[in-house]
Amino acid sequence: MKYMINDKVVLSGPPEGPLAGYISSFTEWVSEQGYAASSLWQRIHLAACFSKWLGERGVRLRSVSSEHPAHYLRYRARRLQPTRSDVAALRQLLDFLRCENLIPAAKEPSRRITPVERCLHGFERYLRQERALANATIPNYLRFIHSFLSNRFGNRSVLLERLCSQDIVRFVQHEAPRLHLKRAKLLTTALRSFLQYARYRGYIRLDLAAAVPTVANWSMTSIPRAIPPDQVRQLLASIDRRTAIGRRDYAILLLLARLGLRSSEVVLLELDDIDWQAGRFSVRGKGGRRTELPLPNDVGKAIAEYLRYGRPASASRRVFLRGRAPFHGFLGQSAIGSLVRNSLKRAGINAPTNGAHQFRHALATQMLRHGASLTEIGEVLGHRSPETTKIYAKVDLDALRMLALPWPGGVR
Repeated sequence: MKYMINDKVVLSGPPEGPLAGYISSFTEWVSEQGYAASSLWQRIHLAACFSKWLGERGVRLRSVSSEHPAHYLRYRARRLQPTRSDVAALRQLLDFLRCENLIPAAKEPSRRITPVERCLHGFERYLRQERALANATIPNYLRFIHSFLSNRFGNRSVLLERLCSQDIVRFVQHEAPRLHLKRAKLLTTALRSFLQYARYRGYIRLDLAAAVPTVANWSMTSIPRAIPPDQVRQLLASIDRRTAIGRRDYAILLLLARLGLRSSEVVLLELDDIDWQAGRFSVRGKGGRRTELPLPNDVGKAIAEYLRYGRPASASRRVFLRGRAPFHGFLGQSAIGSLVRNSLKRAGINAPTNGAHQFRHALATQMLRHGASLTEIGEVLGHRSPETTKIYAKVDLDALRMLALPWPGGVR
């Protein structure tokens, strides 16, 4: 006897067990996340089988825990070939039951917090709430400070008042040579930030941040690696805009190429950030700052086509969503880097780099060559300091040749 659930899934019979009364609402919950019919059936069928197994073992609804799916899958594996998505499907079922308050929240394994971790928790709150650092930056700071505190105090109590300048210099001298230049500079930045925090909280009295050594390097030693305009045009032309993914990728690449957005700014862009009538939109930059930008006609048209004909139905307010269920925004800026890398590879383009930042460099370079000042470029790119923009003066080779002095003994 066939049994239909919500006109979406057909089972061999009505659900049994402690979850039977909630299979229908679980079906709707999963369906709203945009799964294909085959994936939806697999999840609901597995949920029904799991419920029946629980009933056969006398497990009541409120007694269902995170341990039961593992036991059930071992039992199931003796009869059926397991699939790669079984674990995720049952985890999703338990998430649904917890969201509906049908089963208790998962118990976190009890673990004693070390003194170093306790100190880091306060520093993390400071970085998030008072410094408004980007989510991608905070873990890097915390890793360096965890290493510093562990090196100085080990598993003992963290007594910051015992820190001295020798501790700081010794740590930097030991760690910096082992790191890439950019990572070494990030280490010293994190260390200064932590010591400023410790003084701000009153844990230390001296300005130990001033004792952090400077990582030696020449300013602006490299030339920005920008993707050439012809490669940008070739890349955009290679995108198949007849598909939903193609419309999404085309709109994202236009935002990178035409407006020089950072990957994080693309990821965090929300539907409410776009003012269609005014032809403007707002982006969240570094430090949580908001920047208003014009919305060029071609960029706006590409985003609108994705929203109308490519973006899957979702409760998420993010503009750009994953291409596969569950449909929600990208988890991080690395997704944009992967999108750029894969698009370049499909188009057969040998670009200067595989990252998204090269479009930002390309926009600045083009603006400079069309007569824009460094101040104007800095405003478009959202630079907080003019020093950040100065590096683009190095790409204007014609202007630099006029400043070059004759080479002694050279051709007259």
